[in-house]
Amino acid sequence: MDDFLEKFFPDVYRKKHAHLKETDYCKYDNQVLTLFTSSLYFSALVMTFFASYLTRNKGRKATIIVGALSFLIGAILNAAAQNIPTLIIGRVFLGGGIGFGNQAVPLYLSEMAPASSRGAVNQLFQFTTCAGILIANLVNYFTDKIHPHGWRISLGLAGIPAVLMLLGGIFCAETPNSLVEQGRLDEARKVLEKVRGTKNVDAEFEDLKDASELAQAVKSPFKVLLKRKYRPQLIIGALGIPAFQQLTGNNSILFYAPVIFQSLGFGSNAALFSSFITNGALLVATVISMFLVDKFGRRKFFLEAGFEMICCMIITAVVLAVEFGHGKELSKGISAFLVIVIFLFVLAYGRSWGPLGWLVPSELFPLEIRSAAQSIVVCVNMIFTALVAQLFLLSLCHLKYGIFLLFGGLIVVMSVFVFFLLPETKQVPIEEIYLLFENHWFWKNIVREGTDQEQGKPNGKPIAP
Repeated sequence: MDDFLEKFFPDVYRKKHAHLKETDYCKYDNQVLTLFTSSLYFSALVMTFFASYLTRNKGRKATIIVGALSFLIGAILNAAAQNIPTLIIGRVFLGGGIGFGNQAVPLYLSEMAPASSRGAVNQLFQFTTCAGILIANLVNYFTDKIHPHGWRISLGLAGIPAVLMLLGGIFCAETPNSLVEQGRLDEARKVLEKVRGTKNVDAEFEDLKDASELAQAVKSPFKVLLKRKYRPQLIIGALGIPAFQQLTGNNSILFYAPVIFQSLGFGSNAALFSSFITNGALLVATVISMFLVDKFGRRKFFLEAGFEMICCMIITAVVLAVEFGHGKELSKGISAFLVIVIFLFVLAYGRSWGPLGWLVPSELFPLEIRSAAQSIVVCVNMIFTALVAQLFLLSLCHLKYGIFLLFGGLIVVMSVFVFFLLPETKQVPIEEIYLLFENHWFWKNIVREGTDQEQGKPNGKPIAP
């Protein structure tokens, strides 16, 4: 928004208006401006380790409540900001909310859901995130017309979902898994019976108690996560998928959609409207994924959507290479075509790497390492989110259309990763996921060797007496 840029980033404001009618890859290349976006994610990756301790020792509810309070403080500071330091501090508190929220909410949803619908329930996390992005764009579209403090209203309204999150954290039940971990067995069974809608929960409750006993025996979950028998979960769930989710390039497009479209020659309102369309695609795609992911499975969505995303990145790069960067506005036809291609890209991401980037990691980890592993998931995700957010406009300036080819190449790599290394997890009970790796063509030898080493067996054979 011009009022926001004029107050906090006057150099960017002057540069923007000096080239208002021109297409320019470098129009918004300002590292302090991008720090406003990325500081939130640098904060989140630090806070997630505090969130891990809180989640493991005090439960998922406590983590959600702390996250909501951090969000609320951040929203108030941002709305009242008079200078860049206050603005950045507000973003740091918002980042704390993300660190705590991303730690607890995917675990909460996966632990509350029955195995048959765990995918759909867990994707409510992505669905509400997408709904928030869509609402934020709609808010920005209207507050952009309120001068000179429309940006304050926009940033301050973040307090509303923070309050809703706080109320949810207070009034929702704790998960049975967390209650068992805390030794509150009677309460855990009551909650399990309530969320399953039946008294017949003996088998699942016994699994929870067994898993909890293993978890209680683990004093250093981060150290245990490095053991050989958990190598698949570490590489796939804690490192690979969270990093790859950001390297698709989708979040860069979502963060900077108005900036991208303005750089491509769209007007200010047209840019916000175009980004509103792309975020609408994200919401629609998430709904599609929610209804179909437990039917078709995770792998098919990753691979099919990955192919579409690669095609969209190549098409975008080719169009920009031919039509863009000559100091003139793009034609309406080319502009509309780019919006459609980006719409299709977001539609593919929104039913694959977007929601599945949170769903699959939350399914993979056994209880004894779950909170520690989720911290690494969030940390890796936030590191790559922050790096991509901080470097995207700089890369757009220097690589030009090549940035989209880079993202396309990365999606090829991650699709190969999924094809060869990720087993299908649909409708498998969360405490039995480890069996998939014991029978996987690649992981089985690594996992069994790690288990055998713990049991004192060389190469899978019992030690001779």
